[in-house]
Amino acid sequence: MFAITGITGQVGSSVARSLLAAGRSVRAVVRDPRRAQSWAELGCQVVQADIHDAAALESAFAEAEGVFILAPPNFDPEPGFPEARSLATTLRSALLAARPGKVVYLSTIGAQSAESNLLTQHTILEQELCDIPVPITFLRPAWFLENASWDVAPARQTGVIPSFLQPLDRPVPMVGTADIGRVAAELLQESWSGIRVVELEGPSRTSPNQIAAAFAELLGRPVRAEAVPRATWESLFRSQGMQNPTPRIRMLDGFNEGWIDFESKPHRTRKGEVPLNEVLKTLIDRGSPS
Repeated sequence: MFAITGITGQVGSSVARSLLAAGRSVRAVVRDPRRAQSWAELGCQVVQADIHDAAALESAFAEAEGVFILAPPNFDPEPGFPEARSLATTLRSALLAARPGKVVYLSTIGAQSAESNLLTQHTILEQELCDIPVPITFLRPAWFLENASWDVAPARQTGVIPSFLQPLDRPVPMVGTADIGRVAAELLQESWSGIRVVELEGPSRTSPNQIAAAFAELLGRPVRAEAVPRATWESLFRSQGMQNPTPRIRMLDGFNEGWIDFESKPHRTRKGEVPLNEVLKTLIDRGSPS
């Protein structure tokens, strides 16, 4: 039995479907069982547990052959990342008590960076979990291709997609959530000891200009990328309701300046299979009127 957190999201659902397709049993760990009815119908065991409740997680992880952990995203953390530190303590307590067979934790590219930024939340979690007496894999995927969902509307309406990734012609490691879920499911079914890090990117690195060109091809209209001036980021993010935009800004700086990257050389990272155009077509179709 494999316990899957975040099963109602894109990555967690991909992990679960991949395991089910392989004939493995899945335990859906959800905060609200009503949202997991479709998983119950597919034969999954549904258990209720909040990701911040150590006792509930211990019960959900108990006797599991493997556990997939997806921390809920926090794009506007408080200074010092107290939310991530609290979650790390909770997960550590639950895993120490439950002692599942193995764990795959969904981390991120750049988790090894010493520079404080939005992704430091995963650094904190990796550090807290790295010495538990359970085999653990830190799966570090690249920039999600699905972040381009924010670009569908402007690509359609104006033909201009704003980009925080700069320069516009610089390829960046990116990967689709389908590849992340598939690889996470493969890792859960492997055997290993101790800690390992798996870094994952898509079949090719991708620039903002390439994303714009792919939108143009799929939408049948001119589309171009336009850099959002760095000097405007803080005021823009605050106008959108962020209270502490510095971590997000520093994350973007990290990608643009090159200090958020994989530890491995490109030839040693695991490669996904899903191409850019396939991901963008799914995003466009999802946003199309029925």
